[in-house]
Amino acid sequence: MSAGHHHPIYRPADTPVHRLPPQCKLVAVVAFAVCVVATPRERFWAFAVHALLLAAVAVVARVPAGAIARRMVIEVPFVLFALAIPVIGTGERVQVLGVSLSLPGLWAAWNILAKATLGVVASILLAATTEPRMTLLGAERLRLPRLLVQIATFMLRYLDVILDQMRRMRVARESRGFVARDLRQAPVLAKSAGALFIRAYERGERVHLAMLSRGYTGEMPTIRDISASGRDWGTAAILPCLAAATALLAWSTT
Repeated sequence: MSAGHHHPIYRPADTPVHRLPPQCKLVAVVAFAVCVVATPRERFWAFAVHALLLAAVAVVARVPAGAIARRMVIEVPFVLFALAIPVIGTGERVQVLGVSLSLPGLWAAWNILAKATLGVVASILLAATTEPRMTLLGAERLRLPRLLVQIATFMLRYLDVILDQMRRMRVARESRGFVARDLRQAPVLAKSAGALFIRAYERGERVHLAMLSRGYTGEMPTIRDISASGRDWGTAAILPCLAAATALLAWSTT
Protein backbone atom coordinates (compact mmCIF):
# COMPACT_ATOMS: atom_id res chain seq x y z
CA MET A 1 0.00 0.00 0.00
CA SER A 2 1.52 3.23 -1.06
CA ALA A 3 2.34 5.84 1.54
CA GLY A 4 2.21 8.48 -1.12
CA HIS A 5 -1.56 8.26 -1.54
CA HIS A 6 -2.36 11.88 -0.67
CA HIS A 7 -5.80 13.18 0.11
CA PRO A 8 -6.66 16.51 -1.57
CA ILE A 9 -6.90 18.23 1.82
CA TYR A 10 -3.30 17.35 2.68
CA ARG A 11 -0.75 20.06 1.81
CA PRO A 12 2.80 18.66 1.55
CA ALA A 13 5.46 20.88 3.07
CA ASP A 14 8.56 20.72 5.23
CA THR A 15 7.57 22.57 8.40
CA PRO A 16 7.90 21.85 12.14
CA VAL A 17 4.18 20.98 12.23
CA HIS A 18 4.45 18.55 9.31
CA ARG A 19 7.46 16.85 10.86
CA LEU A 20 5.75 16.10 14.16
CA PRO A 21 4.71 12.44 14.59
CA PRO A 22 0.98 11.99 13.91
CA GLN A 23 0.19 10.63 17.37
CA CYS A 24 1.53 13.83 18.93
CA LYS A 25 -0.65 15.97 16.70
CA LEU A 26 -3.74 13.85 17.39
CA VAL A 27 -3.32 14.21 21.15
CA ALA A 28 -2.62 17.93 20.80
CA VAL A 29 -5.78 18.54 18.74
CA VAL A 30 -7.99 16.54 21.10
CA ALA A 31 -6.53 18.31 24.15
CA PHE A 32 -6.97 21.69 22.46
CA ALA A 33 -10.62 20.89 21.68
CA VAL A 34 -11.22 19.92 25.32
CA CYS A 35 -9.73 23.22 26.49
CA VAL A 36 -11.92 25.15 24.04
CA VAL A 37 -15.06 23.35 25.21
CA ALA A 38 -14.12 24.05 28.83
CA THR A 39 -13.78 27.80 28.19
CA PRO A 40 -16.66 29.89 29.61
CA ARG A 41 -18.82 31.21 26.81
CA GLU A 42 -18.97 34.68 28.38
CA ARG A 43 -15.21 35.26 27.98
CA PHE A 44 -14.94 36.53 24.42
CA TRP A 45 -11.27 37.39 24.81
CA ALA A 46 -10.45 33.75 25.60
CA PHE A 47 -11.91 32.58 22.30
CA ALA A 48 -9.92 35.29 20.53
CA VAL A 49 -6.76 33.89 22.15
CA HIS A 50 -7.67 30.37 21.01
CA ALA A 51 -8.16 31.69 17.48
CA LEU A 52 -4.77 33.43 17.58
CA LEU A 53 -3.13 30.17 18.68
CA LEU A 54 -4.60 28.37 15.69
CA ALA A 55 -3.56 31.24 13.42
CA ALA A 56 0.00 30.88 14.70
CA VAL A 57 -0.06 27.15 13.93
CA ALA A 58 -1.39 27.87 10.43
CA VAL A 59 1.44 30.37 9.83
CA VAL A 60 4.10 27.92 11.02
CA ALA A 61 2.57 25.12 8.93
CA ARG A 62 2.20 27.42 5.90
CA VAL A 63 -1.48 26.64 5.46
CA PRO A 64 -3.18 29.59 3.67
CA ALA A 65 -6.21 31.18 5.25
CA GLY A 66 -8.11 30.72 1.98
CA ALA A 67 -7.60 26.97 2.08
CA ILE A 68 -8.93 26.83 5.63
CA ALA A 69 -11.94 28.99 4.74
CA ARG A 70 -12.87 26.79 1.78
CA ARG A 71 -12.79 23.65 3.87
CA MET A 72 -14.91 25.19 6.61
CA VAL A 73 -17.95 24.71 4.37
CA ILE A 74 -18.44 21.46 6.29
CA GLU A 75 -19.55 23.59 9.24
CA VAL A 76 -22.54 25.12 7.39
CA PRO A 77 -25.18 22.75 8.90
CA PHE A 78 -24.01 23.64 12.42
CA VAL A 79 -24.11 27.34 11.56
CA LEU A 80 -27.69 27.07 10.30
CA PHE A 81 -28.71 25.18 13.43
CA ALA A 82 -27.04 27.76 15.68
CA LEU A 83 -28.70 30.67 13.86
CA ALA A 84 -32.11 29.09 14.41
CA ILE A 85 -31.69 28.77 18.18
CA PRO A 86 -32.24 32.49 19.04
CA VAL A 87 -35.38 32.55 16.91
CA ILE A 88 -37.06 29.48 18.40
CA GLY A 89 -35.54 29.78 21.88
CA THR A 90 -37.48 30.69 25.00
CA GLY A 91 -36.75 32.99 27.92
CA GLU A 92 -35.94 36.67 27.98
CA ARG A 93 -36.28 38.36 24.57
CA VAL A 94 -34.22 41.16 23.07
CA GLN A 95 -34.65 43.17 19.88
CA VAL A 96 -31.88 42.82 17.29
CA LEU A 97 -32.43 44.74 14.05
CA GLY A 98 -36.14 44.70 14.71
CA VAL A 99 -36.27 40.93 15.28
CA SER A 100 -37.23 39.48 18.67
CA LEU A 101 -34.58 36.97 19.73
CA SER A 102 -34.12 34.80 22.79
CA LEU A 103 -31.27 36.02 25.00
CA PRO A 104 -30.42 32.49 26.26
CA GLY A 105 -30.67 31.37 22.63
CA LEU A 106 -28.14 33.99 21.56
CA TRP A 107 -25.70 32.77 24.19
CA ALA A 108 -26.25 29.17 23.12
CA ALA A 109 -25.75 30.07 19.44
CA TRP A 110 -22.53 31.92 20.24
CA ASN A 111 -21.30 28.99 22.35
CA ILE A 112 -21.93 26.50 19.52
CA LEU A 113 -20.50 28.69 16.78
CA ALA A 114 -17.34 29.70 18.63
CA LYS A 115 -16.40 26.27 19.93
CA ALA A 116 -17.42 24.35 16.82
CA THR A 117 -15.51 26.74 14.56
CA LEU A 118 -12.33 26.46 16.59
CA GLY A 119 -12.63 22.67 16.65
CA VAL A 120 -13.19 22.51 12.89
CA VAL A 121 -10.20 24.75 12.19
CA ALA A 122 -7.99 22.61 14.44
CA SER A 123 -9.13 19.49 12.57
CA ILE A 124 -8.48 21.16 9.21
CA LEU A 125 -4.95 22.04 10.27
CA LEU A 126 -4.39 18.45 11.41
CA ALA A 127 -5.60 17.08 8.06
CA ALA A 128 -3.61 19.67 6.10
CA THR A 129 -0.34 18.76 7.83
CA THR A 130 -0.71 14.99 8.20
CA GLU A 131 -1.11 12.37 5.50
CA PRO A 132 -4.27 10.30 6.01
CA ARG A 133 -2.26 7.08 6.18
CA MET A 134 0.03 8.61 8.83
CA THR A 135 -2.98 9.79 10.81
CA LEU A 136 -4.24 6.22 10.98
CA LEU A 137 -0.82 4.94 12.00
CA GLY A 138 -0.72 7.58 14.71
CA ALA A 139 -4.11 6.42 15.96
CA GLU A 140 -2.75 2.88 16.06
CA ARG A 141 0.20 4.10 18.15
CA LEU A 142 -2.38 5.54 20.55
CA ARG A 143 -3.82 2.01 21.03
CA LEU A 144 -6.72 2.24 18.61
CA PRO A 145 -7.60 -1.40 17.73
CA ARG A 146 -5.38 -2.54 14.88
CA LEU A 147 -8.26 -4.13 12.98
CA LEU A 148 -10.17 -0.84 12.91
CA VAL A 149 -7.05 0.93 11.64
CA GLN A 150 -6.65 -1.58 8.82
CA ILE A 151 -10.32 -1.30 7.82
CA ALA A 152 -10.09 2.49 7.75
CA THR A 153 -6.84 2.28 5.77
CA PHE A 154 -8.41 0.10 3.08
CA MET A 155 -11.47 2.37 2.94
CA LEU A 156 -9.18 5.34 2.40
CA ARG A 157 -7.06 3.54 -0.17
CA TYR A 158 -9.88 2.18 -2.33
CA LEU A 159 -12.42 4.98 -2.01
CA ASP A 160 -11.13 6.59 -5.19
CA VAL A 161 -11.36 3.23 -6.98
CA ILE A 162 -15.02 2.81 -6.00
CA LEU A 163 -15.84 6.41 -6.94
CA ASP A 164 -14.21 5.88 -10.34
CA GLN A 165 -16.28 2.74 -10.83
CA MET A 166 -19.43 4.73 -10.01
CA ARG A 167 -18.43 7.34 -12.57
CA ARG A 168 -17.94 4.73 -15.28
CA MET A 169 -21.32 3.15 -14.51
CA ARG A 170 -23.00 6.57 -14.70
CA VAL A 171 -21.35 7.27 -18.07
CA ALA A 172 -22.50 3.86 -19.32
CA ARG A 173 -26.09 4.55 -18.28
CA GLU A 174 -26.14 8.00 -19.83
CA SER A 175 -24.59 6.73 -23.06
CA ARG A 176 -27.65 4.49 -23.38
CA GLY A 177 -30.01 7.43 -22.96
CA PHE A 178 -30.79 6.98 -19.26
CA VAL A 179 -31.65 10.14 -17.30
CA ALA A 180 -32.82 10.00 -13.67
CA ARG A 181 -35.80 12.38 -13.58
CA ASP A 182 -38.15 10.91 -10.99
CA LEU A 183 -38.89 7.84 -8.87
CA ARG A 184 -39.67 5.74 -11.93
CA GLN A 185 -35.93 5.45 -12.54
CA ALA A 186 -35.30 4.24 -8.97
CA PRO A 187 -35.19 0.49 -9.95
CA VAL A 188 -32.37 1.17 -12.42
CA LEU A 189 -30.36 3.08 -9.80
CA ALA A 190 -31.01 0.31 -7.28
CA LYS A 191 -29.67 -2.30 -9.70
CA SER A 192 -26.62 -0.12 -10.32
CA ALA A 193 -26.01 0.13 -6.59
CA GLY A 194 -26.30 -3.65 -6.27
CA ALA A 195 -23.87 -4.19 -9.13
CA LEU A 196 -21.44 -1.73 -7.57
CA PHE A 197 -21.61 -3.59 -4.26
CA ILE A 198 -20.90 -6.93 -5.94
CA ARG A 199 -17.96 -5.51 -7.89
CA ALA A 200 -16.53 -3.90 -4.75
CA TYR A 201 -16.91 -7.19 -2.84
CA GLU A 202 -15.21 -9.15 -5.62
CA ARG A 203 -12.38 -6.64 -5.79
CA GLY A 204 -11.95 -6.92 -2.03
CA GLU A 205 -11.72 -10.71 -2.32
CA ARG A 206 -9.06 -10.43 -5.03
CA VAL A 207 -7.05 -7.92 -3.00
CA HIS A 208 -7.25 -10.13 0.09
CA LEU A 209 -6.07 -13.22 -1.84
CA ALA A 210 -3.23 -11.20 -3.37
CA MET A 211 -2.15 -10.06 0.10
CA LEU A 212 -2.27 -13.61 1.47
CA SER A 213 -0.12 -14.81 -1.44
CA ARG A 214 2.45 -12.19 -0.44
CA GLY A 215 2.64 -13.32 3.18
CA TYR A 216 -0.04 -11.18 4.86
CA THR A 217 -0.67 -12.46 8.39
CA GLY A 218 -3.12 -9.86 9.72
CA GLU A 219 -0.63 -7.06 10.28
CA MET A 220 0.40 -4.41 7.80
CA PRO A 221 4.15 -3.80 7.42
CA THR A 222 5.56 -0.62 8.92
CA ILE A 223 6.28 1.86 6.15
CA ARG A 224 7.97 4.55 8.17
CA ASP A 225 9.18 4.97 11.71
CA ILE A 226 6.80 7.37 13.46
CA SER A 227 8.12 6.98 16.99
CA ALA A 228 7.92 10.19 19.01
CA SER A 229 10.67 11.60 21.19
CA GLY A 230 10.22 13.67 24.32
CA ARG A 231 11.03 16.75 22.28
CA ASP A 232 8.23 15.92 19.83
CA TRP A 233 5.71 15.56 22.65
CA GLY A 234 6.94 18.79 24.20
CA THR A 235 6.54 20.68 20.93
CA ALA A 236 3.05 19.28 20.38
CA ALA A 237 2.09 20.19 23.94
CA ILE A 238 2.64 23.91 23.35
CA LEU A 239 -0.78 24.46 21.73
CA PRO A 240 -2.94 22.60 24.30
CA CYS A 241 -0.94 23.98 27.24
CA LEU A 242 -1.47 27.57 26.10
CA ALA A 243 -5.14 26.81 25.47
CA ALA A 244 -5.45 25.25 28.93
CA ALA A 245 -3.82 28.30 30.52
CA THR A 246 -6.27 30.53 28.66
CA ALA A 247 -9.26 28.48 29.82
CA LEU A 248 -8.05 28.48 33.44
CA LEU A 249 -7.50 32.23 33.35
CA ALA A 250 -10.98 32.69 31.88
CA TRP A 251 -12.51 30.70 34.74
CA SER A 252 -10.48 32.57 37.35
CA THR A 253 -11.92 35.90 36.16
CA THR A 254 -15.59 34.80 36.23
